[in-house]
Amino acid sequence: MSSTDPADLPYCYLTTTGRRTGASHRIEIWFALHAGTVYVLSGGAERSDWVRNLIASPDIEVEIGDSTRATRARVIVPGSDEDVLARRLLVQKYQPGAGEDLSEWGRSSLPIAIDWS
Repeated sequence: MSSTDPADLPYCYLTTTGRRTGASHRIEIWFALHAGTVYVLSGGAERSDWVRNLIASPDIEVEIGDSTRATRARVIVPGSDEDVLARRLLVQKYQPGAGEDLSEWGRSSLPIAIDWS
C-alpha cells in the first residue's frame, strides 16, 4: 500500500453511469479531499456529460490512488458554506503549480461533493 496521503495525489477518477446508454463513463479530474468528502469542480457546469450523468444517477465510483469506492455524488447548494469551502480547497490545491490564474475557474465552476468516508 502506498504511503502517499490520498489528498496529495493530483487526480481522482470518477465513473458515472450514462444517463441514456447505461454505460460506464470514467473521467480523470482534479479533486480535494476534506473531512471525508471529495470535492470536484466542473468547468462546464451542468453542460458536462459526467455532471448530467451523476444528476440522473448519483451512484458513482471514485478512485483515489489505490482505493476505489462505490458512493454517491451531489451538486453542492450554491452560496452555501460548503460551496465556498469546495472552491477554496480546489483553488488552493492547484493554483501553485497551475501556471495560470485559477480564480475564475474557482468562481465559475460547478462544485460537486462525493462521500468518501
